Amino acid sequence: MSAGTEARVALITGGSKGLGAGLVDAFLAAGYVVETCSRSRTERVAEWEREFGDRFAFTAADVSVSAEADAFVKQAAARRGRIDVLVNNAGVAPEGVIGLFGDDAIDRVVDLNLKGSVYVARAASRVMLARRSGAIVNISSVVGLSGYRGLSVYGATKGALDSFTRALARELGSRGIMVNSVAPGYLRTEMSHGLDDGQLGQITRRTPVGRLGEPEDVARAVLFLSDPANTYITGQVLIVDGGLTC
Repeated sequence: MSAGTEARVALITGGSKGLGAGLVDAFLAAGYVVETCSRSRTERVAEWEREFGDRFAFTAADVSVSAEADAFVKQAAARRGRIDVLVNNAGVAPEGVIGLFGDDAIDRVVDLNLKGSVYVARAASRVMLARRSGAIVNISSVVGLSGYRGLSVYGATKGALDSFTRALARELGSRGIMVNSVAPGYLRTEMSHGLDDGQLGQITRRTPVGRLGEPEDVARAVLFLSDPANTYITGQVLIVDGGLTC
């Protein structure tokens, strides 16, 4: 940011670990003020607080609860006076064939991955509409585009999130708010720790670039779509998977 330019403000849900932590790192490095939330603190949160001071804030919140999602956004908007970017990243990806998936597990995935994103986008869009500008980036998944055994419920939420992206882009485009999805493939984060070496090796061999993705790969795409110079790309799903689904 140049001298005299007010820092842009990014809200990132689920930012305490994994891909979310990588997104927080990237936005802080790009000069943003970052507000993030998750259900619990981690050591990364303490590190950011020490290093970035007032340019970073963490809120303990479960965005699958409407009141907590609203409170997170309202608190950030009151503290910063603006919201330029929302990255809906919070999510869970439990595996299991549908016949063995219990009601509680289904509710948790749908409530956090889909309803939580809707709740936060609803609250943040109200702030953005007042300024007639902003960017919303929903983190979906290639699982929402292609079927994966054992991830039917997760894939359903991510496919729905992409549909939400397209509809919201139509609602908000005339107000200067760009809405897009970024769909990562398999990343080297906590989400892939449940896979054994054989499974990881198979995925790597099937990926044209020959490796799993890193959070930085996804963060670059999110920053691109969040850039204020982007005033025409909206309603799109940008796949970041090393060519896995090509």
